[in-house]
Amino acid sequence: MDRAAVLSARLATQRLSGPPADDPVQVVRELLCVQAQDAPLARAMIALRCDATAREVQAAVASGALVRTHVLRPTWHYVAAEDLRWLLALTSGKVESGLASRHRQLGLDEPRLAEGATVFATALAGHRFANRTELGAALAAAGVLDPDDPLFGQQVGHLLLIGELRAQLCSAPAPEDLHRYALVDEVVSPSEPLARDAALTELVGRFVAGHGPVALADLTRWARVTLTEARAALGRLGDKVERVVVDGEELWHAPASALAGTRPQRAWLVSTYDEAFLSYRRVGWPRSAANPDAPDQARFAQSGGGPVLLDGRDVGGWKRRWDAGLARIELALDPALAPAERGAIDAAAERLLAVINPSGASRVAPDEGGAT
Repeated sequence: MDRAAVLSARLATQRLSGPPADDPVQVVRELLCVQAQDAPLARAMIALRCDATAREVQAAVASGALVRTHVLRPTWHYVAAEDLRWLLALTSGKVESGLASRHRQLGLDEPRLAEGATVFATALAGHRFANRTELGAALAAAGVLDPDDPLFGQQVGHLLLIGELRAQLCSAPAPEDLHRYALVDEVVSPSEPLARDAALTELVGRFVAGHGPVALADLTRWARVTLTEARAALGRLGDKVERVVVDGEELWHAPASALAGTRPQRAWLVSTYDEAFLSYRRVGWPRSAANPDAPDQARFAQSGGGPVLLDGRDVGGWKRRWDAGLARIELALDPALAPAERGAIDAAAERLLAVINPSGASRVAPDEGGAT
């Protein structure tokens, strides 16, 4: 297996070039978690994998089958409701300990965290969903936080984050795009806890199956598990996983979960935070020689767009803009691309616009450093 085969296999197994999943919940289950600080684009990326629309993904969130919350890392993710509790139990301790210094700066000691949890429990009990502003007002009214403190907004955000990591809060099953919070115990069914080794094996096995071929460095960045824990889990998985070496890097994949490419296309526009792009620090997407977009380390601080992937290369970037309620896409492409290559990218832009735009409408304009 060489680099080109690795990149091709990832696209197929992640259902971008492979057979579409049955629905958004299957997509998220297979990937285990889908990074979602840019929620609208995360929904679009899920939709591309199951021939759905972003609205249909939002419907899965509104039904409660998918939850948006902080899990794995101090970052938003979509996760299937059935996987939420064991993932939080496995990873939240290390995530929270990594925030200790920041919480000292914000004056969020354990007594104040407990006071915040009490406010949330009171404000949300009985399926009374609330947004961040409303919960911030409740914290202020209870005297937990001072709304005149310059750090008030950050304090509110971190109290909510801790509520999520401790399995008290998650996204509410509500139809609105506006994120609302709910109590986990009111909207997520109970589940049997997993022993730590069993949970580690589940996480590692499903990450390799849904993202492979992957390096262990990819896994330890993706979730708060150690290299030692990851290797032990691979040992428990036995012949369910296989090792390959590509460009001098040790990679792992799950042959039984690999999918064949069934949707031949040359180009994809994916989010900066998409699992097919952000997940890989080893054997990643090579940049074309004259790629005008920001390098990866700068991209990862951006939202509302991402890389343009073409024939196994990262050839530029794109941004989502809004015009009279419809999305349009601005492209910044390698000027050396041939007309046929640009045509493949235009087709990928059309597919993405059809997923994003509520009406399914899309339009493609010539790329002259301009808009699609």
